[in-house]
Amino acid sequence: MRKEKFVVTGMTCSACSSRVEKAVNKLEGIEKASVNLLTNSMQVEYDEAKLNEEAIVQAVVDAGYGAEPVAEPANAAGQPGAAQKRSSQKPGENPAVKAAREAIEEMRRRLVWSLVFLVPLLILSMTPLFAKIIGFAIPDFLQTYFYGTDNAIWLAFTEFILTVPILLINKKFFINGFNGLARGGPNMDSLVAVGTGAALVYGIFAIYRISWGLTHGDAALADLYRMNLYFESAGMIVTLITFGKWLEARSKGRTSSAIEKLMDLAPKQAVVIRDGAEVTVPVEELAEGDEIVVRPGESIPADGVIISGNTSVDEAAITGESIPVEKQPGDKVISATINKTGFIHFTAQRVGENSTISQIIRLVDEASSSKAPIARTADKIAGVFVPVVMLIALATCIFWLLWGESFEFAFSCAISVLVISCPCALGLATPVAIMVGTGKGAENGILIKSGEALETAHNLDTVVLDKTGTITEGKPRVTDVVLPYGAAEETNPAFAALLEAAAGLEHGSSHPLAGAVMDFVAEKSIAIPEMQNFTTLFGKGVQAEKNGSRFYAGNDKLMEEAGVAIAPVAKELDRLADEGKTPLLFAKDTELLGLIAVADREKATSRQAVAEFKKLGINVVMLTGDNQRTAEAIQKRMGIPQVIAGVLPEGKEKVIAGLQAEGHKVAMIGDGINDAPALARADVGIAIGAGTDVAIESADIVLMKSDLLDAVDAVRLSKDVIKKIKEGLFWAFFYNVICIPVAAGALVHWGIHLSPIFGAAAMSLSSVTVVTNALRLKRFKPTEAVRGSGTDETGAVKLLSLHNEATVIAAGTKTANHNDNQNTGGLTMEKVLKVEGMMCGHCQKHVHDALAKLEGVTAVDVNLEAKTATVQETRDIPVAEFEKAITDAGYELVK
Repeated sequence: MRKEKFVVTGMTCSACSSRVEKAVNKLEGIEKASVNLLTNSMQVEYDEAKLNEEAIVQAVVDAGYGAEPVAEPANAAGQPGAAQKRSSQKPGENPAVKAAREAIEEMRRRLVWSLVFLVPLLILSMTPLFAKIIGFAIPDFLQTYFYGTDNAIWLAFTEFILTVPILLINKKFFINGFNGLARGGPNMDSLVAVGTGAALVYGIFAIYRISWGLTHGDAALADLYRMNLYFESAGMIVTLITFGKWLEARSKGRTSSAIEKLMDLAPKQAVVIRDGAEVTVPVEELAEGDEIVVRPGESIPADGVIISGNTSVDEAAITGESIPVEKQPGDKVISATINKTGFIHFTAQRVGENSTISQIIRLVDEASSSKAPIARTADKIAGVFVPVVMLIALATCIFWLLWGESFEFAFSCAISVLVISCPCALGLATPVAIMVGTGKGAENGILIKSGEALETAHNLDTVVLDKTGTITEGKPRVTDVVLPYGAAEETNPAFAALLEAAAGLEHGSSHPLAGAVMDFVAEKSIAIPEMQNFTTLFGKGVQAEKNGSRFYAGNDKLMEEAGVAIAPVAKELDRLADEGKTPLLFAKDTELLGLIAVADREKATSRQAVAEFKKLGINVVMLTGDNQRTAEAIQKRMGIPQVIAGVLPEGKEKVIAGLQAEGHKVAMIGDGINDAPALARADVGIAIGAGTDVAIESADIVLMKSDLLDAVDAVRLSKDVIKKIKEGLFWAFFYNVICIPVAAGALVHWGIHLSPIFGAAAMSLSSVTVVTNALRLKRFKPTEAVRGSGTDETGAVKLLSLHNEATVIAAGTKTANHNDNQNTGGLTMEKVLKVEGMMCGHCQKHVHDALAKLEGVTAVDVNLEAKTATVQETRDIPVAEFEKAITDAGYELVK
């Protein structure tokens, strides 16, 4: 199956899009065809063995419209794609943006020239009425040459001359409208064409009747038709509808602003190294493997890996993250992000249509062009709407004639029915909301792949969260170090002995926990000792030898077999298990050296995200491969209602299927690494932390950042979009159900009769109202992270000595258990320092480490957003000491 997009021209209302869709779906080999009125586009999936582009285009042409394939992106060599060669579309120009711009300009031009002729037409036709109502004298010139029975022919023919140019300027209504009628597919233009055409024909008939009356001495006949010419109605109707279409086109143009902004972000040129020299080339000519040079302030033109230079990169355009990310050789860079400070060289890995920004544009474009299931009812109604309205107009005219009313009255009611009916509002309610919603999501790093996913998300009642990489950071880190004796400080020789043993035993291991220990050892600048005779003891740990001594690292079972007494740390083992941490025991021969606890820390916003899901009435379920005790510890900290522990990667899909079997609408949120089956099984699959890998096929929604709050915002956005769609559809149905009977004369008994001019104005404003209401989605605001809503944000490590039972916080947590301050005998004081100059996580760590080294400091909490450092101290540290420590670290203490 091949998936292709076409630009469709000539569509004016939902009846048109419905006709095109039906015509293409009838073709043999078509899997699915979806037409979007807003973007004037058609998404088609078809079997290439049975069908080709030419046949699809011909089917659209036979239906009375035009079509051409959308241009394919240029390839790595810069050569245009096949479809681009056949298309008149400019390379790199989005069809929705182009169509919106051209429609606005065309409507503006038509409106201006229509007004040039309409103003004098209205002056001629309406002056007597306003003179009578307001009470002013009619100018002599008009009274002499145009008013009165003797001047009836002058008045009628002048109005006719002024009306004809207006109708010619807006001839599109008649061409499209009568073509639609001839092909058996009437549309909104057909209603306008028949209504205004009938008014024009009646006006011409009136001229003949006036002539007859004047030449045969029948002044009463001439006066009757002089007062009912309807030329001003014909001119006013098409001008008002053109005005409405202009407003509608401007509003529709605003809906495509998100795609336009994304396309503006894409770099146009790149500096590459060719034959040892720097050469500036268009991005279309980039190829994988090119060495690209980026200077400070420049946009990164492709995805790749830095090979030289250090910098900070503003990735806000892609991830929505406002804080620049520090980069060094070996780190990845993303296209369309901004190089802030350093001069870098990087190797291009993904260029052109494969780059991150190109994939994001494609996803947003496809999503905005897709249809939500809720639109199907509106499409079905739109397909029969126009023929039904025309029958109602005919029936209205016949009814009033049979009732005994004048032909003029019956004729006026019929025209009012034709011009007040609005199928456009039905067709615009869904695509406008989807386009604005998906664009707003993209602005905040939330990529929604289809209208169907957007609609399904608003009905979710259960969210299943994968623990690793979703709730947690996905990278285990050391959280606690417990020494069996001596002072609880890093200067204690026992601390160094423990870390040296850990470094020797865990060096070279591929286990994730070993990696966490080695990162901690490297941070403390501990040399790695050489050990021999490594042995892996399955399910227990490892052992090795050095200088005749045997070293062990593992669990309590290994320690017991080695004759190492662990009773002194039994309480600590229980505490760590209750906190969801994994303790690693280390021993030398039969001597316990201590233990190091490792945990995969929860993300700072995970707890808040769980709470926000609860507010939305969504049940939260966590899946984890951990044991039940560890899972319950995380459940308690995060406030998660339901936890399913001991789930292997291949078992996640079964859990999703089980919840669906119980009647739940389920979303699966995972990091996309081993969650593909579960993401595909769920009603809505949400891939979190996709980063540069935005083309995750199994996910319906892709979150660029590793922030669970974005998943909450995706659901919130879905609910807002569907709300706007329902409001738009309600207005469209309500408007037509109320206005058509009124136009037909249902309230004449109470003195209410709607003229065709007011009917045209109401029809124009109905579409504008629907579009404007959907544009309110631009006000959507993402959920703000609440400080302190998660777990320890600073990466604190607790250093505990069992000998004096005092806890010292080595890297800044806010609380201390185990008889706080017994080592000082005093109370802990807290000071808040205002620090300027911090820009990123590295700055945060530098300030944290500088303050933590001060004597008497027991805890440091550095908040990057607030630019503050909260310090707990066991002595009153002078401000000068704080200032010196912060200044030496390269920052400024404000207060």
